[in-house]
Amino acid sequence: MLDIKFIRENKELLKNVANKKSIKVDLDRLVYLDDERKNLNQKIEELRATKNNVSKKIPNMSSAEKEQALAEMKNVDALQKEIETKLSPLMSEYDTLMLEVPMYVDEKTPTGPDDTYNVEILRFGEPRKFSFIPKEHMQLGVDLDIIDNERAVKIGGSRSYILKGDGARLEAAMIKYAEDFISRKNYELMSVPVMVNEQALIGTGFFPGAEEEIYQLPKDDKYLVGTSEVALGSYYSNEILDVSQLPIKFAGFSVCFRREAGSYGKDTRGLYRVHQFYKVEQFVIGENNLAKSRQAHEELLSNSQELLESLGLPYRVLNICTGDMGKGKYYMNDIETWMPSRNNYGETHSCSTLLDFQARRLNLRYRDNEGKIHFCHTLNNTVAAVPRLLIPIMENYQDEDGSIIIPEVLRPYMDNQEKIVRKK
Repeated sequence: MLDIKFIRENKELLKNVANKKSIKVDLDRLVYLDDERKNLNQKIEELRATKNNVSKKIPNMSSAEKEQALAEMKNVDALQKEIETKLSPLMSEYDTLMLEVPMYVDEKTPTGPDDTYNVEILRFGEPRKFSFIPKEHMQLGVDLDIIDNERAVKIGGSRSYILKGDGARLEAAMIKYAEDFISRKNYELMSVPVMVNEQALIGTGFFPGAEEEIYQLPKDDKYLVGTSEVALGSYYSNEILDVSQLPIKFAGFSVCFRREAGSYGKDTRGLYRVHQFYKVEQFVIGENNLAKSRQAHEELLSNSQELLESLGLPYRVLNICTGDMGKGKYYMNDIETWMPSRNNYGETHSCSTLLDFQARRLNLRYRDNEGKIHFCHTLNNTVAAVPRLLIPIMENYQDEDGSIIIPEVLRPYMDNQEKIVRKK
């Protein structure tokens, strides 16, 4: 959410941003509603002042004056109720439109309608050149008896997966390594709720807009989240922090759920696009300071790059364009890791700066050294999401005999095992 004063003063800029982000919002209507809101609220305040003034005088009035004053106050009450009746639907529409206004974007952000306009800005490592015909991760998993998606579909439907034996151990090792990796950088590990109230999704900017991607539990009026960002952002909602506490660095671990409603027919086989997965997420709450937020963004991005490099995986970093970055994003990078079966890079990390977009919706604030209150800035990035990150690990580390070499940094989490081979 943006400040209405900023919206009024930058209406044309935001119309342009909304167009570039393919977001429909009537800013002229919003400004009109704001004018009407102010006008009606002013009338209500004037009527309240009139009633307060008369109430103070009533004790000193004669009986006749008091009777007349009370009769007049009934008319004032009726008029106030009439205005409040007009204000209620107007405020509902106003609040709805305010939630639709997109965040403006960094000048470095490319303009384009979809992901084909994203710009590569960095590349690390060279894709492995195999001396044999490599297998894709599902074939490796089936041959090694560590993946069983066929029975997973029987149990949970499409986009379900089962990792077994060393597959499950590899997944657990990747999660634990990611947790330890980010904890060593002084990010506080948080195991958070994945079943949340609607307000948590509104506050973090997923509602309105992402309803089709999120599972709803109507009997309990709850939702299953697709990222721990929802809980981490909401953790200090409606609170005022002290500037001395900032920046706050969280690392959220959770199971995640996504309907993948917009990906019909895409990546239906394998572990790339599934309904349920695990993720360790970085989340930063910082000061309302653009320079410090840029520095925090670089730190979040660097952390994920370092993790991939420690795993020995080739990757590239993309500057995400306006049409692919979402309503609340100010600046966004994706990291894509090399996946031999795709003969291309596949997204494994997403790093975003949202400035005060989430904080205003969450009422997340801090008090500076002079006692002034400001809305915080928030940022996030993936540390590791599995099973997707297992795809480049399995495919890049496969051997000609069909075994998988375990990356060195993961071996301590697998009892120093060096290879995954089919158990006899």
